[in-house]
Amino acid sequence: MYRHVKRFFDILVSLIVLLLLSPLLLPIALILRLTGEGYVFYYQKRRGYKNQYFDIIKFATMLKNSPNMGAGLITLRNDPRLLPMGKFLRKSKINELPQILNVLKGDMSLVGPRPLVDKAFDAYPEEMRFQVYDSVPGITGIGSVFFRDEEALISAASMPPHEFYRQYISPYKGSLELWYNRNKSFRVDALILFSTVWAILFPSTKIINRFFPDLPQWQTPAAISA
Repeated sequence: MYRHVKRFFDILVSLIVLLLLSPLLLPIALILRLTGEGYVFYYQKRRGYKNQYFDIIKFATMLKNSPNMGAGLITLRNDPRLLPMGKFLRKSKINELPQILNVLKGDMSLVGPRPLVDKAFDAYPEEMRFQVYDSVPGITGIGSVFFRDEEALISAASMPPHEFYRQYISPYKGSLELWYNRNKSFRVDALILFSTVWAILFPSTKIINRFFPDLPQWQTPAAISA
């Protein structure tokens, strides 16, 4: 019941959002076409429901060859590989909006565990890998809200970015996604959607912990510079 009603809600809301935001999305697409390297959308293979692959759609924010440059698949604050509009699109999360098309196709939901590339997925502890995508991946999710400024967190670490991600961020992010799988409901989804918008408007908010006081506890790693 939950899954079927959620799918109907996803389609309805996605169509409404697409219509309402078209005056914003179309100019952004035009600017991207005329600047940077001239491409508008970025397609990348990600893990989806039951670990099946699909192509995620985002606005282009980085150089086409960025996976083979610098920190690879990890983006840092003020990353030199960002396109002229890239920093703004990522900070505002507007780069994620084309995933509405993924929702309409059925690859994604509005709320769920974030779909990952293989390298990030493989950083999950082994026991988590076959459980995280028991839910359809989402444009936003509990892990996305908690790590809303993941780039800044990784940039502040005193150890290599990939190592910091593997040792600290990935295990905790996995525990958050498993928490979602155990607790998903219409109420939880609605609060995550609200928290996502609230966190974009007020980045320093702790609202997610107020809504869900039983979340796994995050201990700030000693590897983060003061």
